[in-house]
Amino acid sequence: MKKIDNILNQRIKIIIILNIILFMILFLSLFNIQIVRNKFYKIKYDNYSNNIVYGQTSPRGYIYDRFGRVIVSNKPVRIIYYKKQAKTSLESEVKLAYKLARILDVDYSKINDKIKKVFWVKNNPEKAKSKILESELIDLKYRKINGIEIENLKIKRVTNDELNSLNELDLEAAYIYYLMNKGYSYSEKIIKDKNVTDKEYAVISANISNLKGVSTRLSWERFYPYDNTFRSILGSVSSSEKGIPSDLLEIYLKKGYSLNDRVGTSYIEYMYDDILKGVKNKYKMNRDNSLELISEGKRGNDIYLTIDIELQKEVEAILESELIKAHSEANTTYYNKAFAIITNPKTGEILAMSGKKVSFINDEAIFYDYTPGVFTSSYAVGSAIKGASHIVGYNTGSLTIGEKRYDTCVKLKSAPIKCSWKYLGLLDDLTALKWSSNTYQFFTAFKVANTSYFYDMPFQVNNNAFDIYRKTFNEFGLGVKTGIDVPNESTGLRGLNDKSGLLLDFAIGQYDNYTPLQLSQYISTIANNGVRMKYHLLKSYKKNNELINIEPVILNKVNTEDIYLNRVKEGFKKVMEIGGTGSGYIALTHSPAGKTGTSESFLDTDGDGLVDTQTVSNTFVGFAPFSDPSVTFTTVSPDTYDYKSSYQTFVNRRISKRISEKYFEIYK
Repeated sequence: MKKIDNILNQRIKIIIILNIILFMILFLSLFNIQIVRNKFYKIKYDNYSNNIVYGQTSPRGYIYDRFGRVIVSNKPVRIIYYKKQAKTSLESEVKLAYKLARILDVDYSKINDKIKKVFWVKNNPEKAKSKILESELIDLKYRKINGIEIENLKIKRVTNDELNSLNELDLEAAYIYYLMNKGYSYSEKIIKDKNVTDKEYAVISANISNLKGVSTRLSWERFYPYDNTFRSILGSVSSSEKGIPSDLLEIYLKKGYSLNDRVGTSYIEYMYDDILKGVKNKYKMNRDNSLELISEGKRGNDIYLTIDIELQKEVEAILESELIKAHSEANTTYYNKAFAIITNPKTGEILAMSGKKVSFINDEAIFYDYTPGVFTSSYAVGSAIKGASHIVGYNTGSLTIGEKRYDTCVKLKSAPIKCSWKYLGLLDDLTALKWSSNTYQFFTAFKVANTSYFYDMPFQVNNNAFDIYRKTFNEFGLGVKTGIDVPNESTGLRGLNDKSGLLLDFAIGQYDNYTPLQLSQYISTIANNGVRMKYHLLKSYKKNNELINIEPVILNKVNTEDIYLNRVKEGFKKVMEIGGTGSGYIALTHSPAGKTGTSESFLDTDGDGLVDTQTVSNTFVGFAPFSDPSVTFTTVSPDTYDYKSSYQTFVNRRISKRISEKYFEIYK
């Protein structure tokens, strides 16, 4: 009996302890809900108990250049729209379409026969009904066909004579009716949002009670004070009618956006939508369907770009004028695009970045903004990358400072002879850069590949020479992303066939292809003593009226010794001197350093998928001043002239000289 009592006492104690624990859990939960997170749960309760609705997308923040000049703002837009109300009859909608056609001047040039036929059927229900056969009505009765099929038969049987009977008022009303019923039934339909006159807006606003479902409101659209300057990179915003584009739907819905929100759809507008988007009006819908404003919306936050919009404007104009000038020169048949980039090597800020493409129709130039090609298209950039090739040589012991070599041609077994652009005599590592010797680089490549050269020898790379080169090139930004804050950046085009002989081509920039922006980051890294900075277009942004600056980001440091980098920079300085291949690209008064590049390119000119034309492309990279670089210049002119012709245009030199002169004119 005593044993049973002990068991009962133990169980009672356990029950009491469990009750105490459960009570404590309940107490802590209530304390958390009522005290600690009272505000959170009150908001939750209000949201569930009240019907909360939001207004239209608020205006976006402005976009400024680095000096605070407005390059994207907003302008007000009058909108006349229709939202179908419950129990709206077909007859009343047709009448409403005619009322609006008498008030508004709506462009109905896009109307087609399908829209006309649908409207004719809706506007002539009895005549349309007579087009249906008795047998078809019987089939409908016994559900052999459905109502939609009957309506389609009516539309199909509208004759050309009946369509031709529609006058201008009928056609405008037909198009308005189409706009009223386009898309989801009870969603907002834009009737007119372009060129709404004062009179149209006033008449509609004054007669809303007689125009059931029609209303007016003020919206906004992006305004560009500098017109098309840098336009493609600034990006686009979706319309109020379309809302979030289908290809971006998943991305934005995950962020809590609504289907009809206006959002950034490309480049800067897309990348910084979270900052630029406005805050919408928040309303509580009362039981009588009236709206009570809970919180007022506001314009989005502003952003400041690294771009100098005035410099950008000048660079774009220079590219266009030089493309036109080159067209008048001999042997420039395939030259139709050019790129230019100006950066601050110490911060990774892009001051100007442009790509232009031109077509000539009856000798009239038609220009296209090709700026995205700066970071999406890639080219063989030629000798401009020989600074990185020198570093590979120094790092591996395949090249020593001051090493002298004769500029002799190279002949490999079963391969054509390879030479420099002319015989350059006895060279050291500096003059090899100054006069852009190819064979000097070939002999470095042989050593990297652990091979001793002799005439007509078979060449077999038995080590990871390609990887050695690419690893160092990557550290300069060649063949990897620059980090620029826009989508779709390319990593360039890597050669797929690492045959031994191609190593020589690689060393002189004739194998792997790079984007103009990668070439720019390469020269910036050299100018910045081997420190590769992340490229960026966002300089700062405002948040709660506070200006937040974007700090420079170091991506990596080139794995080499300062003495080697300084040697390359010294060689690049000689390139710009009189007699160097870069002479005349930047005025010597600015103490420049740089490197030119020439590469063989190949085109499919007849569109049959086969390469049929060999051309020459030109590049240039440079920085200034030599002692403390504050700016870099990069220009790329693909397919400048035909490889077989003796005439060579100097358009890339002219572009480089003009953009550098313009920069120094502005930044005296």
